[in-house]
Amino acid sequence: MQRITIQISQIQETKILLTPQQQHYLLRVLRLQDGDKFIAMDGMGKWWLTHLKGETGEILELLEVKTELPVSITLMVALPKGNGFDDVVRCCTELGVTCIVPVLSDRTLINPSPQKLERWRRIAAEAAEQSERAFVPTILEPVAFSTAVNASAANQRYKRYICEARGNYPHLTKVLNNLSGEIVGENIGENIGEIVIATGPEGGWTDKEIEMAIKAKFQPVSLGCRILRAVTAPIVALSLITAACEA
Repeated sequence: MQRITIQISQIQETKILLTPQQQHYLLRVLRLQDGDKFIAMDGMGKWWLTHLKGETGEILELLEVKTELPVSITLMVALPKGNGFDDVVRCCTELGVTCIVPVLSDRTLINPSPQKLERWRRIAAEAAEQSERAFVPTILEPVAFSTAVNASAANQRYKRYICEARGNYPHLTKVLNNLSGEIVGENIGENIGEIVIATGPEGGWTDKEIEMAIKAKFQPVSLGCRILRAVTAPIVALSLITAACEA
């Protein structure tokens, strides 16, 4: 069943006031007729079974959704060149990320425009609809690496990791398995408020950035023996965390 993301302000009692864009999509693109059903989601955890009534939606019932991970994941990504970040947002939304922080590192070559940020947020909303997420991930404005690292250091419940291809660091899978061993019989997400994981730019983090992250209580981890592209690394990292949380 088709899903669309709405703003909570669009709901008036049992009626959803559809925007012109949503009307076009439902009526012209999908060719829905009066009485046809779709799902409206607010991107913050609520779904409503709805049917089309003229140019509005009529709420039929509140749906229970259990598609979210038991742990909140913040992904800090050094911005790759080109449009690679589009794929990162799309794939990591499908995998269950909660928040994505675009990072300007020492080796970042671009400084994205506000239009890019709006595009990423639109991609996240579309990917959340497609993957039947209850929440649309938050995409923050790009910040300097030092700002992102220091901001996460304030919360002691966070488990913080930084992926680094060079150096003798434990594999992320091993670290997560050890974490599971510490809380035998319980889900990782029941004991950890949030996992923060950072992946680097083309060419990797600088030594200074790794030192800064370690000082902020980030644990360096490996994603394997091969050098992954800046677009590939965050998807691999999210896949490993998702597998550990849902096993």
